[in-house]
Amino acid sequence: MRNGRRFSLKRGLTTAALAVLVAAGPAVAQTPLPVPDPLDARDAKRLDRMEKVLRELRSIVFQLRDTGKPVVVQPADTDARIAEMSEKLGDLESTLRSVNGNFETVTRELDQSKRENAQLKRDLATLAERLTAAEGKIAAGLAPPPEDPAAAPVAAAGDPAKDFTAARQLMLAGDYDGAEAAFSAYVANYPDAPRANEASYWWGKTLSVRGAHSDAARAYISAIRGWPQTAWAPDAVVELSRALVALKKPADACQTLGELGRRYPKAPAAVASRAAAVRTQAKCAA
Repeated sequence: MRNGRRFSLKRGLTTAALAVLVAAGPAVAQTPLPVPDPLDARDAKRLDRMEKVLRELRSIVFQLRDTGKPVVVQPADTDARIAEMSEKLGDLESTLRSVNGNFETVTRELDQSKRENAQLKRDLATLAERLTAAEGKIAAGLAPPPEDPAAAPVAAAGDPAKDFTAARQLMLAGDYDGAEAAFSAYVANYPDAPRANEASYWWGKTLSVRGAHSDAARAYISAIRGWPQTAWAPDAVVELSRALVALKKPADACQTLGELGRRYPKAPAAVASRAAAVRTQAKCAA
């Protein structure tokens, strides 16, 4: 009974409300619409963002359903992007600092190498000057004595090849006095002959046999002038150093032996062994 009365009351109120709205219709139609609230624009942006998020969630759900694989969600908001770019920029700056540090290290090492090379060139130039001075000193100290007018005349020149062969045969036969005279004549008669240096070398050998170390040293110096690349040249260097030791000039002997390894690095083992013995005798620095 009460329910029936309530329903009748509600229906009556509804009918009355409709009547009022119909009666007020023209007035409502003539009333201007209110100006949109600024908050509506912000609400619209929020709705757009929510719709975007919903679309992404839907895509994630479908991807998970279709593939069955874990889904990697990429942040879509600006703050996350800025944070990611900031991290990458930090890594790039760290890499650049490392590269700059390496570049500075390489630059310092290159400058140091340049300084060391320049110093090495100066040292080599100084050494070359000392060697040249030493050679001049040896040559000056062993200069040949002035010619003696009463000395025996030099034999007349003939055939260089025959005269050299004859001098070598005298030496092989053990006639060192005859060989000494023959080689001395050869050097005087054929100073420009192809075998003049070799003749000086054999002449020095004959002089060393009889202990004429000063004359022998001069002969060896003439033999190795220009540092000829021949089989006998390394032995001539060792013989010159031996003569210098005998003349009480160990420093000059050591300098001469120092040239042996530089000028003749492939000297025979026997020559190298004799050079080592002379180096020990002269007390050369290691």
